[in-house]
Order: sequence, then structure tokens, then C-alpha cells
Amino acid sequence: MNVSTAFVVMVVDVPIAIGLFAILAIVLILPFKIKIIERNLEPFFLVMGLAAMTISGLWSLSVVGEALMAPVIIDGIPLGIFQIVLVAGLAIHYFNKPFYAGISCLSRKLGPVAFIFVIITLLGLISSLISVIVASVILAEIVMACPYERKVKIDLTIVTCFAVGLGAALTPLGEPLSTIAISKLAGAPYFAGFFFLIELIGVYVVIGVLCLALFGALWIGRRISRSSNSDLERNGKAIGNSNKESDGKAACSPEQSEYTETLRSVILRAVKVFIFVAALILLGTGLSPLIIWFFTQIPPYGLYWVNMLSAVVDNATLTAAEVGPVLSLIQIKSALLGLLISGGMLIPGNIPNIVAAARLKITSREWARVGVPIGIVIMVIYFLVLLPSYI
Repeated sequence: MNVSTAFVVMVVDVPIAIGLFAILAIVLILPFKIKIIERNLEPFFLVMGLAAMTISGLWSLSVVGEALMAPVIIDGIPLGIFQIVLVAGLAIHYFNKPFYAGISCLSRKLGPVAFIFVIITLLGLISSLISVIVASVILAEIVMACPYERKVKIDLTIVTCFAVGLGAALTPLGEPLSTIAISKLAGAPYFAGFFFLIELIGVYVVIGVLCLALFGALWIGRRISRSSNSDLERNGKAIGNSNKESDGKAACSPEQSEYTETLRSVILRAVKVFIFVAALILLGTGLSPLIIWFFTQIPPYGLYWVNMLSAVVDNATLTAAEVGPVLSLIQIKSALLGLLISGGMLIPGNIPNIVAAARLKITSREWARVGVPIGIVIMVIYFLVLLPSYI
């Protein structure tokens, strides 16, 4: 995403700054306070994006073109998030029976703990190769096919989205954030290439993905096993067979997972994702003066925490504004890790969140109730790891 160079000069326009801060506050508060907004995030964020662009005065044909084309074109290739979500949705719609049966069978054979660990690890680590978009679509369909209760599906989705958002940053194939970061650091003094981010944050990302997988397996998997064992006992099953059954049929909710989508809902979901992505591009570009006026002047440890703004603003915009060759490695590392972690806290924070929330119909409050505490804990842990570098 391109941030206008009109704000490179550090002259703060107070009325514009006040207006943009008001937009930011509205975006952070209203989805959790007004139910009709919570149920209609796409048009709400579109209106906020239009308002931010108008207040900042950054309207141009290039910005409009980017908002319209980014959801359908990636790196000049006419295969974007809209088409991937639509095609995957149609494929599952017409072949849902074997897919659902396969996922259900795999989850029973592996058991909930092993199954969840494998899913989170696999999607988190390969997202940088198959792209965050493809990984998020696969995640959403796998979770929908799992025979788990809704609360379990939500928890699994959010934890996995944190892992996918982290893992996708390892290569420029994964997501726009990594592509922009490498392109802006391609010259002196870093001469960033394909493996630059792997060398810079690879250890942090891989360990983070594995820890999230372990956390998800223990927190969610064990809960499923206990619930399954309780159900078996209530149904009068023999105690001697309960452990065996918990591995084979764990996580089965009272109502087995069934495919209920219509063709209309499949198409509508892809359209909603298109609107959401376009809206975030407009919102991120409209808020870019705030980023350049205030956030880029913050020291590394402060920048790490301030980048929690990534929970509601497209992280590609923040990367474009903050990352550059004048930054030290610790500044770059702090900025990127702050963006990647906080992106999982709320639905607008990352593409996996948007795709999965649309598929599972997860509300803003449902996501924040799990995503914010997990995100803050991860932020604190990484900050403590990075702390020696700040001293």
C-alpha cells in the first residue's frame, strides 16, 4: 500500500489530526457498543474509510484504484482474496460431503490435542509459502468441518489466526507486510532479499507459531477431551472404554457438524470480504497522516506497543509508513513484531481474521473476548524477550 508523500514534512495539521483521531476512536469503540454495527462491519468500515480519506484530503485515482483492485489482483496477477474466497467456497459447496467427512475422520483418529497442534503448526508455518489468503481460506473451511461446538471453533480459529498472521511474514510470498518491508529495505544499508525477514525475525516467528500450537492443543484440545468424556459417562458408557472413545470420537458436539451454506451465502461472503479489504485500504490510507506525524517519531520500545493500532488498521499501511532504511535493525524488528502480533487481536487486524470471521459468523465481541487477552500476553512475552536489546 502506498502512503502519500504529501505528509513527509513533519507539519501537523491540528484540525485534520483531531478528525482522524476521532475516526480512530469511533472504529475502536462502536463495533463493541452497537449491535447493528457489530453485525455489519463491512459497510461500517467502508464508511469510516471514506470519512478518513475525506478528512485527510488524500483522495486520488490511484488510491481508489488500489482499493478496488487490491482484493482481486496480487502483484499484477488477477487472483486476489476475492477470487480465492469465492472459488474455495464454491468448491466446498459442491464437494462438502467428502471434505467434511475427511476432516471429521482425521480429527477423531488423531484425537483433539494432536489434531489441533498439527493444524495450527502446519497452517502457521506454510502460510508464508502458500500466502496468508490461501492459508486463511483453508483454516476457515477446516474449522467449519470440525465436529466441535461453536465456542471451541471460535477459540481454535482465533489461536490459529495468530499463528497464520505470524508465519506469513517470513517471506514476501506470505502477505503484503513482508513484501513492502523487503521492498523498502532492498537498498543500502540492508540490501534485503528473499530471506531477509527469516534471518531477522524467523526465530521469533517459528517459536511463536509452535508455542501457539502447543497452547491451542492444551487449552482447546484437553477441554474437548474432558467434555467428550463427560458426555460418554452421562450416556452410560463403560468407564473402561471412555479413554479409548475420547481419542476416537473426541470433540463431537451434540449436533455433528453439517454443511448448511447456500450458493447465495457463499457468493455474499466473498463480496463482504472484498468490501472489508477495500474499506481497510481506504481507512489505512486516510489515517496515514497520523502515522507519519506521530507514530514514526516513537523509540523502538514505544513503537512496539503503539503498533497495537494494527488491530484495526491494515498493517501494510503501517509498514509502509514506519519501515525504512534509516531505522536500526532493532527498530525494524520491534515494529514488525508489534504489527504481526497485535494483528490477531481484532477482526480487522489481519486477512485471516476477516476471512475466518466471515465464514464462522464471529462477532467483534466474540473475537475480542479471546483475541485481546491472548494478544496482550504474547505482546508482553515478546517485549520481555526484546527488552535487553532496548537497554
